[in-house]
Amino acid sequence: MLTISPSDTPQNILHSHLVSAVGPRPICFASTIDAQGNPNLSPFSFFNIFGSNPPVAVFSPARSGRTGQVKNTVENVLEVPEVVINAVSYNMVQQASLASAEYPRGVNEFIKSGFTPIASDKIRPFRVKESPVQMECKVLEVKQMGTGGGSGNLIICEIILVHISEDILNADKKIDPNKIDLVGRMGGNYYCRASGAALFEQVQPMANLGIGVDALPASIRNSSILTGNDLGKLGNVTHLPSDEDVKKYAANNSVKLTGVELHKEAHKLLEQSQIEEAWKMLLAGL
Repeated sequence: MLTISPSDTPQNILHSHLVSAVGPRPICFASTIDAQGNPNLSPFSFFNIFGSNPPVAVFSPARSGRTGQVKNTVENVLEVPEVVINAVSYNMVQQASLASAEYPRGVNEFIKSGFTPIASDKIRPFRVKESPVQMECKVLEVKQMGTGGGSGNLIICEIILVHISEDILNADKKIDPNKIDLVGRMGGNYYCRASGAALFEQVQPMANLGIGVDALPASIRNSSILTGNDLGKLGNVTHLPSDEDVKKYAANNSVKLTGVELHKEAHKLLEQSQIEEAWKMLLAGL
């Protein structure tokens, strides 16, 4: 295993490892304005939401790794502490990437990237018309994390108004992940598309407590075939099938599998999320 110490690693190499290891990262497409009214638009992938009561978003425009200079976004929010955070969907990612170019201060990235500025309701910076979700924010704090190239400037915002396109909502008026079609930032030049085959559902263990991987029989827990995800699914059930159900399963399945073959078939069932069937098969084969 490669082990590195941040203090002993060149900044560009450390940056490459970090952004490749932590991803996909959501993209904050930040619209700001300076004291003279000049708009600025730029994407940042050091971004996330940090609570909903109050609704808080945090993003961090890092200093240039080459020059150590802060981004125009940072300078703008220090002058006018307001920002619109616009979501980036797949159909606008190329234009959003263009807006990340280091144009001189005062250049309008709305014009350069071809996006349409529309007035916000409660703050001065413009929204991006093409974005499916636009969040008007008040900047609460700008925290400088360092002065060297690559150091972050945490911009902590309170979301005061959210605009959501009707086109991305489902019948329950909730955002449909396939319709919003978000993109996430990976390392290097890579992005990922968060829709279609990339999506999968994972029911969260809320009030119900799963039996846990530690409760699995040793032959299952130590299987060379079943994966960690398989064990997680098996351990997430709240109770095992009854002895009667296992006997019925065994009676209805004339082929008796054991060992590796048993675990291979159980793995197939678990990949299809047929967890109860997998449990019955495994218990019948013990």
